[in-house]
Amino acid sequence: MTTVLLLALGAAIVAAVVAIRVYLLSFRAQRIDDYVGLAPEFDLRRQLNGPLICEGVIFGPGGRVSSRFTARMVGDWSGNSGVLRQDFLYDNGETQERAWHLELGPDGSIDARADDVPGTAKGGQGGPAVHLKYPIRLPKEAGGHVLGATDWMYLVEDGSIINRSQFRKFGFKVAELIATIRREETT
Repeated sequence: MTTVLLLALGAAIVAAVVAIRVYLLSFRAQRIDDYVGLAPEFDLRRQLNGPLICEGVIFGPGGRVSSRFTARMVGDWSGNSGVLRQDFLYDNGETQERAWHLELGPDGSIDARADDVPGTAKGGQGGPAVHLKYPIRLPKEAGGHVLGATDWMYLVEDGSIINRSQFRKFGFKVAELIATIRREETT
């Protein structure tokens, strides 16, 4: 009997160690402080201002691409308040609009609201990174579920932004988004 208990206890300890290690080395373990002092400095008022183009893919829970999209975006700022309008076109022909209403705090904090975000997105900016966490409601045709979203955006040297987002339900990753955002060339 004690051998069975010891084996069960040992298995539980190994599982806990693996879970902790996966979390500590995962996407969710990042903190905005990890990027403070690094360059280039990400300033939402500069990088998300004017006409932008975003191209990305969404991966489903099995890791396969479930959707591709292009979004035209326009950012408009007045001091520390801004609106980022997004018009998405998905590879299946569906469209979606979103307007983020952003407020920057003097400490680098970010509060953001959008119609499909129940509550407020909270985050911050530091060095070349921006982080936001928020609940997002899927459209009715996609089930209307509310997922937990974690966004990380990274500014690279040429001014482009790499966006990586994960979406979770009951703690399990159900989707991931990877996209690039860059200035839209106007002629």
